[in-house]
Amino acid sequence: MQLTIDNKTAYAYTGGKTLRTGQPTLVLIHGAQNDHSVWALQSRYLANHGYNLIALDLPGHGLSAGPALSRVEDMADWVLAFLLQAGIEHAHLAGHSMGSLIALEASYRAPAVVSSLSLIGTAYPMKVSDALLNAARDEEQSAIDMVNIWSHSGPVARASCPAPGMSLHGMSRRLMQRIATRNPAEKVFHIDFSACNAYANGEAAAAAVRCPALFVLGQQDMMTPAKAGKALSAVIPHSQVRVIANSGHSLMSEQGDAVLTAMQAFLQGQR
Repeated sequence: MQLTIDNKTAYAYTGGKTLRTGQPTLVLIHGAQNDHSVWALQSRYLANHGYNLIALDLPGHGLSAGPALSRVEDMADWVLAFLLQAGIEHAHLAGHSMGSLIALEASYRAPAVVSSLSLIGTAYPMKVSDALLNAARDEEQSAIDMVNIWSHSGPVARASCPAPGMSLHGMSRRLMQRIATRNPAEKVFHIDFSACNAYANGEAAAAAVRCPALFVLGQQDMMTPAKAGKALSAVIPHSQVRVIANSGHSLMSEQGDAVLTAMQAFLQGQR
């Protein structure tokens, strides 16, 4: 699906399906230096099992034109503008990492639009160390390497990955490199990390949530530790928490089936 927002191309993957009246809509929002492809397993399944699926590419990421937006608030407004342009009045929002902050802020700005929240690999505040911020600005490949080491747990980051011939670590690195090479002068990684680091409305946004909310957290997440995600969940009334064993920050690829199962059960509960 391609739309035009602020005279720029905005892209979303729909699982090869057209949007159908009467089906609930699920919007997937990726994290820093990523695109819609990080949701590959979840998006393909849900698009074929009763949902209008919209896996977004944020501005400056994937197939959406840049420049990248520098504030979580502006990204939330962009997501809401996409839904308006697509004629979608109500949607379930799911976000990973930076995308979870965007989903949370969108629910704060347009509570009547957001039917539920699935916040995956989340924390608030989502502070980024000076070392990583500086690397993202000055030595992007070093930042990519650091994030990939910290985002994957146990065997996934080593040659002992249980899937023969497959490297989740390598695929994640290549995706980030592809985003970086689209417009090297823009420094998308630094823009994304700076947006996460500066976002200051998370507690107020969480306190204002009245729709059902699901937290999916990685037991071995070093980027957004499960403890921090649980602290945020305590601010949202009646939120559900699922901690996924043997997973770091890259939950959708490391433990894709477990994430899908948690999301599907949660979404079915809203129907």
